[in-house]
Amino acid sequence: MRYINEFREGDSISDIYLCKSKNIAKTKAGKTYYSLILQDKTGVIDTKIWELNNGIDNFEQMDYVRIEGNVTSFQGNLQLNVRRLRRAKSGEFAPQDYIPCTARDITTMYKELTGYINHVQNIYLRQLLVAFFGDKAFAQKFKEHSAAKRVHHGFMGGLLEHTLNVTKMCDFYCTQYPVLNRDILITPAIGHHIGKIHDLSDFPENDYTDEGQLIGHIVMGTIMIDEKIKKIPNFPTKLANELKHCILAHHGELEYGSPKKPALIEALALNFADNTDAKMESFIEALAEENHQSGEWRGYNKLFESNIRGTSAPSAK
Repeated sequence: MRYINEFREGDSISDIYLCKSKNIAKTKAGKTYYSLILQDKTGVIDTKIWELNNGIDNFEQMDYVRIEGNVTSFQGNLQLNVRRLRRAKSGEFAPQDYIPCTARDITTMYKELTGYINHVQNIYLRQLLVAFFGDKAFAQKFKEHSAAKRVHHGFMGGLLEHTLNVTKMCDFYCTQYPVLNRDILITPAIGHHIGKIHDLSDFPENDYTDEGQLIGHIVMGTIMIDEKIKKIPNFPTKLANELKHCILAHHGELEYGSPKKPALIEALALNFADNTDAKMESFIEALAEENHQSGEWRGYNKLFESNIRGTSAPSAK
């Protein structure tokens, strides 16, 4: 199989890919064409079908399709122009080739995360985390889910990877800033994205659900936590409010979707950790989109509002 991350301008492609999205559009001259996103486990590529009458069979979004086409460059990004397309038949493809997955071992990461849960000292907060992660169905869903549709950690195991990274950073903050209440920071670090399991659908779709579009993962996660808290006898009201505030404020700014801005130092620390991991992973993924030599410029990146590149390889001594 020819994977998308191997595509280069000028390549001729004949293989099977997952049609992640399909939109009907028109050129300025009024001619109808299809705009697609094709996906495999290594990434996605913007795809166009300019001629719809010849060699293009009926297909829908989330179909596996066999295509023939050429890789071109448009505004500095690779684009696939398709000449022929048909639905792939059962047995022609292996679904695991089309689901992007973390490069890290999921079992090892989950063991690390549960280690942090076991070291939470506050009995109420530990009970709350165990209520979620001690549930086998929840744990399995959490391990397999993504953390986003596309921006960062949009792959199987991405939710776990992002959560562990944020938790580790928060743990480090606690060693540097003794003012931080470790339990009140580590608990929302582990739980800040639990709403994602309802915010996004399962793979291979990995798209926003109706609930995600209408409510969003921050509010959904807070509701999930509140429902568990109500089942724990004598859970302190002040502690519950502090915990929920950290979840509600973890995006930091109202314009970034936070219902509240950080009012606790632990909420501020969580916001920094979450933003750091999201931005670092986004930069890493941007650098990996095309296999340039180290030190080459990638072009303008909208998220970072800058022309970006990887660092040059160290000189030989």
